[in-house]
Amino acid sequence: MSQTKPTLSRRTLVATGAGAGALLAAQAVPSRGQNGTAKTEATIRTGNDITTLVNVFTVEPANQQKLVQLLKEGTEAFFSKQPGFISSSVHASTEGERAINYSQWRSAKDIEAFRKDPRFSPYVQSLAALSKAETILCEVVEVNHA
Repeated sequence: MSQTKPTLSRRTLVATGAGAGALLAAQAVPSRGQNGTAKTEATIRTGNDITTLVNVFTVEPANQQKLVQLLKEGTEAFFSKQPGFISSSVHASTEGERAINYSQWRSAKDIEAFRKDPRFSPYVQSLAALSKAETILCEVVEVNHA
């Protein structure tokens, strides 16, 4: 009997940590559509039809996996069910001191809306108990393909 492996996204983010020169390797988290059934894949392209939210977390190595699990659970239980959600990817640095959440939304207004949800504040407090975060709202300005 053959065993099938899950297919990872065709894109893997490898970035250099600011100032630390840390190589980051991706750990894929499956994305789901708003109805929870249809998978959607992150699409990185220029233009203003998608808003990108990047959260960079600095964490003690002993807490990195707890943080990654919390990010996965938050995506599954809360963010993936919010209007305007497209996709979310969680990345864990190989040195254990960072985690990155790369998410895509239909608009900045959708991001503003989920931040007003009463469930958001307790979730952010649980993240803050494990890490320090930097949140960056982005527009994709360049994409290169092999």
